[in-house]
Amino acid sequence: MSPNYPKLSFAILVSIYFLTIAYDPMQGSFLDNVDLPIHETGHLIFGIFGEFIGVAGGSLFQVLFPTAFVGYFWWHGKFYSAAIVLFWVGQSILNVWVYAADAQVMQLVLLGGLTGSEGSFHDWNYLLERFGLLDSTKTVAAVIRIIGTLTIASAAMLAIYFSFVRPANESDHV
Repeated sequence: MSPNYPKLSFAILVSIYFLTIAYDPMQGSFLDNVDLPIHETGHLIFGIFGEFIGVAGGSLFQVLFPTAFVGYFWWHGKFYSAAIVLFWVGQSILNVWVYAADAQVMQLVLLGGLTGSEGSFHDWNYLLERFGLLDSTKTVAAVIRIIGTLTIASAAMLAIYFSFVRPANESDHV
Protein backbone atom coordinates (compact mmCIF):
# COMPACT_ATOMS: atom_id res chain seq x y z
CA MET A 1 0.00 0.00 0.00
CA SER A 2 1.24 3.45 -0.87
CA PRO A 3 1.74 5.87 2.02
CA ASN A 4 -0.02 9.14 2.55
CA TYR A 5 3.11 11.23 1.94
CA PRO A 6 2.08 14.35 3.90
CA LYS A 7 1.21 12.18 6.91
CA LEU A 8 4.41 10.16 6.55
CA SER A 9 6.54 13.30 6.25
CA PHE A 10 4.91 14.83 9.33
CA ALA A 11 5.23 11.54 11.26
CA ILE A 12 8.94 11.38 10.49
CA LEU A 13 9.52 15.01 11.46
CA VAL A 14 7.69 14.79 14.78
CA SER A 15 9.33 11.43 15.48
CA ILE A 16 12.77 12.99 15.10
CA TYR A 17 11.78 15.97 17.24
CA PHE A 18 10.30 13.94 20.08
CA LEU A 19 13.02 11.28 19.98
CA THR A 20 15.56 14.08 20.55
CA ILE A 21 13.49 15.12 23.56
CA ALA A 22 13.55 11.51 24.80
CA TYR A 23 17.32 11.48 24.34
CA ASP A 24 17.73 14.65 26.44
CA PRO A 25 14.53 15.60 28.30
CA MET A 26 16.32 18.42 30.11
CA GLN A 27 16.40 20.41 26.85
CA GLY A 28 12.68 21.00 27.23
CA SER A 29 9.96 21.27 24.62
CA PHE A 30 7.52 23.84 23.31
CA LEU A 31 4.86 21.77 25.08
CA ASP A 32 6.37 22.51 28.51
CA ASN A 33 4.45 25.79 28.51
CA VAL A 34 1.25 23.86 27.81
CA ASP A 35 2.02 21.23 30.46
CA LEU A 36 2.51 23.73 33.29
CA PRO A 37 -1.04 25.14 33.49
CA ILE A 38 -2.45 21.62 33.02
CA HIS A 39 -0.21 20.41 35.87
CA GLU A 40 -1.38 23.22 38.14
CA THR A 41 -5.03 22.56 37.22
CA GLY A 42 -4.48 18.94 38.27
CA HIS A 43 -3.64 20.12 41.78
CA LEU A 44 -6.94 21.98 41.93
CA ILE A 45 -9.02 19.13 40.50
CA PHE A 46 -7.49 16.34 42.58
CA GLY A 47 -7.08 18.51 45.68
CA ILE A 48 -10.67 17.77 46.68
CA PHE A 49 -9.54 14.20 47.44
CA GLY A 50 -7.00 15.25 50.05
CA GLU A 51 -3.49 16.59 50.33
CA PHE A 52 -1.55 13.63 48.96
CA ILE A 53 -3.81 13.10 45.92
CA GLY A 54 -3.88 16.87 45.38
CA VAL A 55 -0.08 17.00 45.22
CA ALA A 56 0.12 13.90 42.99
CA GLY A 57 -2.74 15.26 40.89
CA GLY A 58 -0.51 17.79 39.16
CA SER A 59 1.69 15.20 37.50
CA LEU A 60 -1.21 12.79 37.12
CA PHE A 61 -3.45 15.27 35.30
CA GLN A 62 -0.53 16.45 33.17
CA VAL A 63 -0.37 12.91 31.73
CA LEU A 64 -4.10 12.11 31.79
CA PHE A 65 -5.11 15.25 29.89
CA PRO A 66 -3.32 14.42 26.61
CA THR A 67 -4.14 10.73 27.13
CA ALA A 68 -7.83 11.66 26.99
CA PHE A 69 -7.27 13.14 23.53
CA VAL A 70 -5.49 9.98 22.40
CA GLY A 71 -8.49 8.00 23.62
CA TYR A 72 -10.91 10.32 21.86
CA PHE A 73 -9.18 10.00 18.51
CA TRP A 74 -8.75 6.24 18.89
CA TRP A 75 -12.42 5.80 19.82
CA HIS A 76 -13.43 7.70 16.69
CA GLY A 77 -11.13 5.64 14.44
CA LYS A 78 -8.65 8.49 13.88
CA PHE A 79 -5.65 6.28 14.57
CA TYR A 80 -3.06 8.49 12.93
CA SER A 81 -4.27 11.48 14.97
CA ALA A 82 -4.19 9.36 18.12
CA ALA A 83 -0.60 8.39 17.37
CA ILE A 84 0.40 12.03 16.83
CA VAL A 85 -1.14 13.10 20.15
CA LEU A 86 0.59 10.14 21.84
CA PHE A 87 3.85 12.06 21.32
CA TRP A 88 2.45 14.68 23.71
CA VAL A 89 1.72 11.98 26.28
CA GLY A 90 5.31 10.76 26.09
CA GLN A 91 6.69 14.29 26.26
CA SER A 92 4.49 15.02 29.26
CA ILE A 93 5.75 11.90 31.03
CA LEU A 94 9.32 13.03 30.35
CA ASN A 95 8.41 16.46 31.73
CA VAL A 96 7.26 14.67 34.90
CA TRP A 97 10.59 12.82 34.87
CA VAL A 98 12.46 16.14 35.00
CA TYR A 99 10.47 17.08 38.11
CA ALA A 100 10.74 13.66 39.76
CA ALA A 101 14.49 13.41 39.11
CA ASP A 102 14.92 16.67 41.00
CA ALA A 103 13.18 15.39 44.16
CA GLN A 104 16.33 15.00 46.25
CA VAL A 105 18.44 17.94 45.09
CA MET A 106 15.51 20.32 44.49
CA GLN A 107 17.39 22.61 42.10
CA LEU A 108 14.59 23.25 39.57
CA VAL A 109 13.14 26.73 39.59
CA LEU A 110 9.48 26.15 40.39
CA LEU A 111 6.35 28.19 39.76
CA GLY A 112 7.05 30.74 42.49
CA GLY A 113 10.50 31.50 41.05
CA LEU A 114 12.35 29.67 43.81
CA THR A 115 13.91 26.23 43.91
CA GLY A 116 12.64 23.61 46.33
CA SER A 117 15.83 24.05 48.36
CA GLU A 118 15.00 27.77 48.68
CA GLY A 119 11.65 27.04 50.27
CA SER A 120 9.32 26.47 47.32
CA PHE A 121 7.07 23.40 47.62
CA HIS A 122 8.38 20.47 45.56
CA ASP A 123 5.70 17.90 44.64
CA TRP A 124 8.01 14.99 44.03
CA ASN A 125 10.09 15.57 47.15
CA TYR A 126 6.86 15.43 49.13
CA LEU A 127 5.50 12.36 47.30
CA LEU A 128 8.69 10.30 47.49
CA GLU A 129 9.27 11.31 51.11
CA ARG A 130 5.74 10.17 52.02
CA PHE A 131 6.42 6.75 50.44
CA GLY A 132 9.88 6.51 52.00
CA LEU A 133 11.41 6.49 48.52
CA LEU A 134 13.38 9.73 48.57
CA ASP A 135 16.63 7.74 48.62
CA SER A 136 15.35 5.88 45.54
CA THR A 137 14.74 9.04 43.52
CA LYS A 138 17.08 7.93 40.71
CA THR A 139 15.31 4.57 40.36
CA VAL A 140 11.82 6.08 40.39
CA ALA A 141 12.91 8.72 37.90
CA ALA A 142 14.52 6.08 35.67
CA VAL A 143 11.25 4.14 35.50
CA ILE A 144 9.36 7.32 34.59
CA ARG A 145 11.92 8.13 31.89
CA ILE A 146 11.71 4.63 30.41
CA ILE A 147 7.90 4.86 30.26
CA GLY A 148 8.07 8.29 28.59
CA THR A 149 10.68 7.16 26.07
CA LEU A 150 8.76 3.98 25.22
CA THR A 151 5.60 6.06 24.77
CA ILE A 152 7.38 8.34 22.29
CA ALA A 153 8.91 5.36 20.45
CA SER A 154 5.45 3.76 20.25
CA ALA A 155 3.96 7.01 18.94
CA ALA A 156 6.65 7.13 16.24
CA MET A 157 5.99 3.56 15.13
CA LEU A 158 2.22 4.02 15.16
CA ALA A 159 2.31 7.36 13.33
CA ILE A 160 4.51 5.91 10.60
CA TYR A 161 2.41 2.75 10.42
CA PHE A 162 -0.85 4.68 10.11
CA SER A 163 0.76 6.79 7.38
CA PHE A 164 0.68 3.60 5.30
CA VAL A 165 -2.41 1.85 6.61
CA ARG A 166 -5.66 3.72 6.59
CA PRO A 167 -8.70 2.17 8.23
CA ALA A 168 -11.83 2.38 6.10
CA ASN A 169 -13.44 4.89 8.46
CA GLU A 170 -10.45 7.29 8.60
CA SER A 171 -10.33 10.19 6.17
CA ASP A 172 -7.24 11.62 4.51
CA HIS A 173 -6.94 14.61 6.82
CA VAL A 174 -5.19 14.49 10.18
